Amino acid sequence: MEYVAVTALSHPGLLREHNEDSLVAGPWTLCGTMTENPQTLVFPLGTPLVVAVADGIGGQPAGEVASALAVRQLAALGPSLDTEEAVREALNLCNDAVYAAGRDPELNTMGTTVAGAVVLAESLLVFNVGDSRVLDATADGLRQVSVDDSPPLSPGRRTTSLVTQALGGTPDFSAITPHVREAPLSAGDRYLVCTDGLTDPVPEDALNDLLQLHSGGRAAFELWKSAIEAGGPDNITLALIAIGE
Repeated sequence: MEYVAVTALSHPGLLREHNEDSLVAGPWTLCGTMTENPQTLVFPLGTPLVVAVADGIGGQPAGEVASALAVRQLAALGPSLDTEEAVREALNLCNDAVYAAGRDPELNTMGTTVAGAVVLAESLLVFNVGDSRVLDATADGLRQVSVDDSPPLSPGRRTTSLVTQALGGTPDFSAITPHVREAPLSAGDRYLVCTDGLTDPVPEDALNDLLQLHSGGRAAFELWKSAIEAGGPDNITLALIAIGE
C-alpha cells in the first residue's frame, strides 16, 4: 500500500523569545511550541491529508494565536479538502476565523501566513497565502511551487519581511486571494513545506544540497541546523512530505 510520511519540526530559532509558528499534519497540530527532535508520522495514501505551516506576523500582536487558529481550522477541514475550490473555501474560513478572533482588542491586527499541500490519491493540491513556501524536491533540484505574496525586491536583496497578503493582519477585514494549484503525484515524490525562518537565512541551493544528501528525520534535522548555523534569526518550522510504496 502506498503511504505518506510526514517529518516535521518547529523551533523558535536563536533570536526570538517565543515561537509564533504552527503546523498541521492530518489531525495532528503543533502550535507555538517546539519539537526537541524531528517527528515522523505515516498515513495511508487516499483520504485527503493536509500538511501546512503557518507563521504569525511579527511586530503585531498574538501571531501565535493567529497561526494556531489557521492550522486547527485546516486540521478540522482536512478530510473534506478534495478539490482546489474546497481548499480556497477553507482558506477563506481561516481568514474569517482570524478576523473574528481579532475583535478582541488585545488580538486586533494579528495575522499569519499559511502554506501547505493536500495529498490526494493521485495528485497534490498546493496552496499558500503569504510568504511561507512549498518546494518540490525533485531529483533535478529544488523547485518552488507556491507563490510568494511579497513586494518586489530591491536590487541586491534576496529576502523581505513584508507580505502583500495574509490571513488577518489589518484592523478591518480584508479578503484574500489564495494561491492554489494541482500537481501530479507519484511514488518517490518529496515536498518541503516551511516558514521563512528556514528560507530567508538559507539559500535555496544550500537547501537543495541537503535534500539531495538526506531524507526523513536526518533531512529535517540538517535543514534546521543550516538555519541555526546561519544565525537562526526567526522561528523555523518545516514539514517534509514523502510518498512511499
